[in-house]
Amino acid sequence: MNHFDLVEGEGGGELYCEGVPLSRIAEAVGTPVYVYSTATLERHYTVLRDALVGAGLKDPLIAYAVKANSNVAVLRTLGNLGAGADTVSEGEIRRALAAGIPGERIVFSGVGKTEGEIAFALAHGVAEINVEAEPELHLVNRVAQRLGTRAEVAIRVNPDVEAGGHAKISTGKADNKFGVSLSEAERLYANAANMAGVRPVGVACHIGSQITDLAPMEAAFGKMRGLVERIRKEGLTVERLDLGGGLGVPYFNQPTPPTPADYAAMIGRVTQGLDIRFAFEPGRMIAANAGVLLARVILVHERPEGRRFLVIDAAMNDLLRPAMYDAYHDIRPVKPRPGEPLPYDVVGPICETGDTFTRDRVLPPLEAGDLVAFMTAGAYGAAMSSEYNSRLLVPEVLVKGDQFAVVRPRPTYDDMLAREAPAPWL
Repeated sequence: MNHFDLVEGEGGGELYCEGVPLSRIAEAVGTPVYVYSTATLERHYTVLRDALVGAGLKDPLIAYAVKANSNVAVLRTLGNLGAGADTVSEGEIRRALAAGIPGERIVFSGVGKTEGEIAFALAHGVAEINVEAEPELHLVNRVAQRLGTRAEVAIRVNPDVEAGGHAKISTGKADNKFGVSLSEAERLYANAANMAGVRPVGVACHIGSQITDLAPMEAAFGKMRGLVERIRKEGLTVERLDLGGGLGVPYFNQPTPPTPADYAAMIGRVTQGLDIRFAFEPGRMIAANAGVLLARVILVHERPEGRRFLVIDAAMNDLLRPAMYDAYHDIRPVKPRPGEPLPYDVVGPICETGDTFTRDRVLPPLEAGDLVAFMTAGAYGAAMSSEYNSRLLVPEVLVKGDQFAVVRPRPTYDDMLAREAPAPWL
């Protein structure tokens, strides 16, 4: 569910975000621009939280995956509801802290943590560091001892279960770079228990993103339960089980994914009687349908052989997912025109053939100056944006009711150029 609806008025229908017409935002901020709905962010978090608690998972830590949408206003919106943060860099930890999320609700993941990042995480009291390799475990131990502290760690396991909507977002197979094998995990956990600088508190897994079938998750979670039970049989304490994220969202061209209630019920069934504290790292399922990318049509180019190009002012640097993952986004006119729908190739201005959002997409008739909204763009949209082709970074707007605020302004060209300086000999 989202809060982007077509509202009928005297001049016809118009797409709104909550109580704000998208055309008002375009007029005030310009295009392209990301627009986020507070009501959708809040609803998706609370629906997941209530489902987990309802399934008997007491006091779960829902550590929102910052990489999905790292805007500080988005993080603060979720943090105010009790969300934590799943982070993969010092920068993401800093963003979570800036949003008011305390260290005890922050998880630090990722396969390439540097010594400086580990020290920063420990200095700010993160809840746990998810260790993804044996050399990393020794590095965390050394850094913690140097700082005179003891790091709480979870061993991230790669359960060798294939899942995810695209090969590039599948993270749970044996040939993926993430985590340690099940055969390594027990030994590393036992070793960690004997280290002066670390205290093993749990195990973790995350098998992929945009998963629309609960079966691979159930298989992975069953393996994780077995791991917890084996470690406990060795006389070691396992306090936490981090089951990651990955539950898919509807991109309109895919089967409807399982509901949070179905997801929670499956977890409750697989882990019944385990007596452990759970952590989760959802990102896309909270943020995706809470945002749209608003763009304006520059021109319609019709070729004699029949191709019709809809050239818009958004490009692959603003929304990379279609070029990188062949991802689908529903495209809706902000003010639909009457008339017969037509097939369009929707493209941006960047000098790459890959700057193509979709081909032969049947849309209502569109003309230069019309506004269009790319739906389900709140996750991995602005967070992956860049200044490729020296295009200005896309701004972000947060809506609440009938109010909106720019939460990341569009820089000026002077801002962009001021970050660079000529070498002394130039």
